[in-house]
Amino acid sequence: MVPGVTVSRLEDGDGSVVFEVGWKENDPSNPLSWTLTEKWMAMLTCCALAIPLTMLTSIEGPVQEAFDAHFGVNAMAGSMTTGIFLIGIGVGSLFSGPFSETFGRNAVYFSTMVVVLLFIMAKALAPNYGAALAFRFLCSVFAASPMTVAGGTIGDIWTPMQLPFGLPLVTFAAYAGPILGPVVSAYTPEIGFEWADWISVIIVGVALVFVLLFQPETYSPVLLEWRGKHLRELTGDNRYQASHASAGSLGTRLLINSYRPFTMIWTEPIILVFSFYLILLYFVLFTFLNGYHYIFTRVYDITTSMTFIIWTAMMPGVFVAMALIPYMYNLTKKAAAKAAAQGQPLQPEVSLYWAMAGASILMPVSLFWMAWTCYSSISIWSPIVASGFFGYALVCIFTSAYMYIIFVYLQYAASALGFMTFSRYVISGALSPASVKMYEDLGPHWSLTIVAIVSTIMAPVPFILYKYGHRIRAMSRHAQNKA
Repeated sequence: MVPGVTVSRLEDGDGSVVFEVGWKENDPSNPLSWTLTEKWMAMLTCCALAIPLTMLTSIEGPVQEAFDAHFGVNAMAGSMTTGIFLIGIGVGSLFSGPFSETFGRNAVYFSTMVVVLLFIMAKALAPNYGAALAFRFLCSVFAASPMTVAGGTIGDIWTPMQLPFGLPLVTFAAYAGPILGPVVSAYTPEIGFEWADWISVIIVGVALVFVLLFQPETYSPVLLEWRGKHLRELTGDNRYQASHASAGSLGTRLLINSYRPFTMIWTEPIILVFSFYLILLYFVLFTFLNGYHYIFTRVYDITTSMTFIIWTAMMPGVFVAMALIPYMYNLTKKAAAKAAAQGQPLQPEVSLYWAMAGASILMPVSLFWMAWTCYSSISIWSPIVASGFFGYALVCIFTSAYMYIIFVYLQYAASALGFMTFSRYVISGALSPASVKMYEDLGPHWSLTIVAIVSTIMAPVPFILYKYGHRIRAMSRHAQNKA
């Protein structure tokens, strides 16, 4: 018998058997058994996907006024280019995860990036406002893949003990993209607003080439299906089947995988909790980002281009979070050793260490700080430094949320992340134009105070989940780590 293959009897009662193809112990083809070099290479390609595709969410910011003037629309209508993009990401995330659990991660990565390139070019050449908005939406539907499928890739290759070391890099890259987007296009209004799109085409195109060359397939069921096909061709025996393939026809598996994110709405309480938490967090995030224009151009009277350069003020906070990776990993190792001594598995609640490392507290602090020090009589460095603390809080909280869901759902992480991405992006997309109106009516001080109060209410959530999360997990049907 081939190593890794087990004999399994069919349930139809006729005594026939199948040779179920699986992984042998320490199989080098099993993504979980890859060397660290192979795993880090896969992580780097995920980052190469995450940065350019998430950059698309904000790269339009600096050219917004030029875009509005060209198509003759007001600021509220112009802001829909961001809102519709966020909604499109939410819609696309419902399908990218399930498709990756049917056809494999790479099939989704490659195909979606090609389509994204086509729709970016179509938007750059759009003859009117409606066409530009439509192409922007279609681009975002296919750009959703790194939000969900990358989480699946991480779950494919890292063991629960390795997650705290491997996941943060991709999370930080995903949030570096929206920060760097406006920096890349800060001065494009001077050469034409379409250049934000052409620069996007170049960056996404380079990322596509990199991913084509270096990203291996990581989804085990698909890899085992390929191995089963190879064994059938070698032996001429059609009884070699992967469990993924024997679960039904391709159409049936696709239907089941596409339906799964919707069933998680009522079968997975832990996903509902995190979805609601992240919806509030995204309301805070995009309201905060929309305030940059009002604070730095109107209060401090600096140029729009320089305002978007200041977005990089959030990056030092991201770098501080990156420096904490070894410390968080050591905390996880200690928790694992303690659990092993008690004869228990490592609990997913260790993922909440990131949010509990001051992040959930520093978010409202940074928002109150920025709200009531953004006066022309106070140094511009005060809101800039507050932005750095906000950046730290943001990436740490999102790292906790993503790590927790991947830890709990493993193989089905992409579907779990799909619903979470859908809910927060669709609602954020709808609220994004409203936040522009809020700043116009209330001004930056009270607008930021409102979101600071919301984030203050959210601050205890990671600590509550750390204590009671295991009870919520126990009620979740698809959770693979319920203990």
